[in-house]
Amino acid sequence: MRPRRWLEFAVSSRRSLLLSLPGKHVRSSSSRRHHGTLMAEEAKKLAAYAAVDNHIQNNQVVGVGSGSTIVYAVDRLSKTFHLILSTHARQLILQHGLTLSDLDRHPELDVAIDGADEVDAALTLIKGGGGCLTQEKIVAGCAKHFIVIADYRKDSKDLGQQWKKGVPVEVIPMAYVPVSRAIARRFGGEAVLRMAVSKAGPVVTDNSNFILDWKFEHAQNWKEVSTAIKMIPGVVETGLFVGMAERVYFGMEDGSVKTRDHPIN
Repeated sequence: MRPRRWLEFAVSSRRSLLLSLPGKHVRSSSSRRHHGTLMAEEAKKLAAYAAVDNHIQNNQVVGVGSGSTIVYAVDRLSKTFHLILSTHARQLILQHGLTLSDLDRHPELDVAIDGADEVDAALTLIKGGGGCLTQEKIVAGCAKHFIVIADYRKDSKDLGQQWKKGVPVEVIPMAYVPVSRAIARRFGGEAVLRMAVSKAGPVVTDNSNFILDWKFEHAQNWKEVSTAIKMIPGVVETGLFVGMAERVYFGMEDGSVKTRDHPIN
């Protein structure tokens, strides 16, 4: 999916929150799915608002990722904030009248906020479902505090319980076949080239690279695996965020917000 089209989807999902919830009656399967979507969007909003309220102060430099939950975080931010963000979120920031900056001017960030595709009990994340894992990891790595916002569907004891699409791995285009084979040979499972939905050919990242989705077979030592995969020639970055998140806010189905802090060793 191309970056601009993805951003338009994120904005349209925010508008869907304005619709009234269905009344209490027997629903068809399609209406139940619609209700579940609205519930998840409300949960995202709750998590985003709680994270911004608890971690963002005036005159801070804030890094912003590109997950769909970020729409609600941006909605909550004051116009006094300077924002460092991945490419996907640029238009969203400007639409809200916030000050846009970059890592050249602000190489050290006070806080970075982003979503996740899945979060395990140790706050290891899978990210990159939207294709922006490398820039998101750069922004998160420049921040003093990295805060994650998600809805209840992203909460897992172990990676792979909820997210079934695998770990994204960004690769140099000429290397995707040998990298795919190397990952499968060393770690099991299969690493599949991600294909575009609305155009022919593979997904191309904002760095002009390809993405492999590694569908692993079992839980592993994710820090060691991520490091080993990045050592394969042709790999740019993995969607495993290990030891980076300080706290995760989960918006829950009942309207509450659950937090999980990074375990202290």
